[in-house]
Amino acid sequence: MSADPRASLSLLVSAFERHLEACSGRRGEDDPTVAAAYDDLLDAFETYDNALYEAFGEMTPLDVYTGDDGDADDEDEEDLDEDDDDDDGVYAGLDDEDFDDESDDGDDSDTGGSADGEPAGADRTR
Repeated sequence: MSADPRASLSLLVSAFERHLEACSGRRGEDDPTVAAAYDDLLDAFETYDNALYEAFGEMTPLDVYTGDDGDADDEDEEDLDEDDDDDDGVYAGLDDEDFDDESDDGDDSDTGGSADGEPAGADRTR
């Protein structure tokens, strides 16, 4: 027997509301009420997604993050670390060799600006 998608949707909406209430009344970092509401929301979503698929052959465009793919994330972080040896976590812009300054050639026809860097039609009476 397959679940009714409409009933499953109603339970999902209720689970979202309970999760919101638990989060808004959270008592500390590891509040068991929030954890229980999280688990209930996950179960309700999976029930709805399965019911939707069984009834109509459709799925929601959402993926549930379970944290099980931690190994893949570690590999990605290692790749990022190898790319930038002096990364201090702050974006400092492009390096000089990465930046292509198109205004060096003196042709501003593609930007509509003047040779002195002013945009076309700019007020030059300043």
